[in-house]
Amino acid sequence: MENPLYVHYHDHVWGVPEHDDQKLFEMLVLEGFQAGLSWETILNRKMAFEKAFDGFVIETVAGYDEEKTEALMKDASIIRNRRKIEAAIINARIILAIQKEYGSFDAWLWSFTDGKTIRNHNPVSSPLSDIVSKQMKQMGMKFTGTVIIQSFLMAVGIINGHEEQCEWR
Repeated sequence: MENPLYVHYHDHVWGVPEHDDQKLFEMLVLEGFQAGLSWETILNRKMAFEKAFDGFVIETVAGYDEEKTEALMKDASIIRNRRKIEAAIINARIILAIQKEYGSFDAWLWSFTDGKTIRNHNPVSSPLSDIVSKQMKQMGMKFTGTVIIQSFLMAVGIINGHEEQCEWR
């Protein structure tokens, strides 16, 4: 790991328990955009994504219309994939519904582990990612397959995915 963005992400962000709904949403969006690409590609464009998606404010993204979708499709600083852009919008709307029902996206998400971080360094999937993915899909969320959700859960510290020899485990 020579990219300073990647080193900083690994050492200070990845796997740190996150409880802020906006940050959780941001990571869900970024993990969705990462599908089929390297995480380094996403990290290198993170600031551009943040600007393009209005700071990942859930209410703002949930209100995006076709005009905003088209503007995002023309933004060369981000990954221009219509399905991923539309997924971010749909998922924001569903997170608003989750917030209304459960109080927060954080409360809903962490309820799967009773608020505790679990250890699992399998980068592909886990029984937890299978369950969370299934629930998200049933709610209508997009780009929330078990592999994406495993990566998301590790990124936000619900799953501690650091390997045994890693000093951050």
